Amino acid sequence: MRIVILKDYETVSNWVANYLHPKISLSMQDEKHPFVLGLPTGSTPIGTYKNLVRYYSTGELSFRNIVTFNMDEYVGIPENHPESYHYFMHHHLFDHIDIPKENINILNGNAGNLEKECQDYEDKISINGGIDLFLGGIGPDGHIAFNEPGSSLTSKTRIKTLSYDTILANSRFFDNDLSKVPKMALTVGVGTVMDAREVVIIATGYNKARAIRQIVEGGVSHMWTASMLQLNRRMILVCDDAATMELQVETVKYFKDIEKVAGEILPG
Repeated sequence: MRIVILKDYETVSNWVANYLHPKISLSMQDEKHPFVLGLPTGSTPIGTYKNLVRYYSTGELSFRNIVTFNMDEYVGIPENHPESYHYFMHHHLFDHIDIPKENINILNGNAGNLEKECQDYEDKISINGGIDLFLGGIGPDGHIAFNEPGSSLTSKTRIKTLSYDTILANSRFFDNDLSKVPKMALTVGVGTVMDAREVVIIATGYNKARAIRQIVEGGVSHMWTASMLQLNRRMILVCDDAATMELQVETVKYFKDIEKVAGEILPG
């Protein structure tokens, strides 16, 4: 696991966008083999998406040869609902770049057969050669996508009943009315994310510090589902100083030292 510790949210967002930049750029050199990118929603990636949009608007990047698969979607709300993840992705990214519509994949929470929708999603990932890089965030309880504590660490895309804590936390987006919050979602599994050739996780803010401690210094546990990413062959955790506040001092020093040495060997 590589851990990049930076000053604040803005710096983290810039770093992640800069890391994605050459990968997206290289995709245009081989149009027969698109770059397959897994994407999250939520407040965490918004800064990264803003930077990617800026790269497109200045002509630095094209997304014509990118195929995306989003992590999750609520069950039972319209795609044009302000809190649907379809709406979120188009509002923050897709409507502002040149990605072809047919290259965008988001789970359909209104499908007639939700189990088939999940299996078809996994099949389409396979048909596209698998995920090259899965970008993600984590919750304060260490969950990734809607894989809440207790989820199987080998799970694939499936229907997930949401916990009361998740419903309560999400009620702030639904006029603080619990009755309006979806009770189920479709989500990629921990195993789906683990199958990616590379995973980049963003974590910022002190409210993520306990999860970061468990994921970095603790063992692999289904109660902290993102901890499974310790075993990914190529995983990068990008966090700000606040998110490391519960790590041991020596842990923080170790990973900061590694990045400093790497920067001296490979400047820029």
